Amino acid sequence: MSLYLLFDVGNTRLKWAAVESIQKPSDRQKKLWAYSGSISSKSLASSEHRAELSDYISKTLPKPDAIGFSCVAGQEAIENLKALFPQWSDIDWKEITGASSFNGMRTLYQDPGKLGSDRWAAVIGARALASGNTLIVNAGTATTIDLLGANGVHYGGWILPGLEMMQSSLESKTAQLPLAVREEYQGFAINTNNAIIGGCDAAQIGAIQYGILQAKEMNCPIERIWIDGGNAKILAKEIAKLKLPASLVVEPIDGLVLRGVWSWLLQNL
Repeated sequence: MSLYLLFDVGNTRLKWAAVESIQKPSDRQKKLWAYSGSISSKSLASSEHRAELSDYISKTLPKPDAIGFSCVAGQEAIENLKALFPQWSDIDWKEITGASSFNGMRTLYQDPGKLGSDRWAAVIGARALASGNTLIVNAGTATTIDLLGANGVHYGGWILPGLEMMQSSLESKTAQLPLAVREEYQGFAINTNNAIIGGCDAAQIGAIQYGILQAKEMNCPIERIWIDGGNAKILAKEIAKLKLPASLVVEPIDGLVLRGVWSWLLQNL
């Protein structure tokens, strides 16, 4: 039985997972990511941490048949990643980029080489799960929002600061605003802490709502919203408060980028 090892190296977190050839990127069962993990992406810069990660993975898993990865953390991170397993030097490492082709899909990005590999992988991962008109939201260090049509066309998207980045910028660029701490609130805030939290949430949710409206004007009405990333549950909870059509499915999901790397890898073995 073949085994594939997948990596998603983001600006903040490095995620990995191992999947078997009998599994499919469309699978939704809880055991799909039975062999997976996440560490700080900065760990790749440390030879000690790389050795620990390599030792853990190589002792947990049998030798994989192929390794697929997406990396938006820079060339040095790619080189450090590919140096993890010297004992597996004969394994083929395959890197997905924004310019990587995928059967049945294409992007309208003017220069696909400038499209983040994580965004393109997430779009591919979304297509593995559903075939309708979709918004793909990756709520991490930055929040990205991408539109995928039922026809397999990626119409582009937006990039905005993530929740923590928004909040920390208010603290660092103003004299009297503190770093906010998330707590429960409703509606317009009546203290500064919640005004910051609520304002940043509103900016994120407003962008998603605007995306829904834009897609409708393009005759591409949204049927599903996938939300991945560290802030996925927060945004999904806020979106649930909106009066969206009952037919529009909003769902947080883990590992959308990994799922896309996996789908792409299967086409390139």
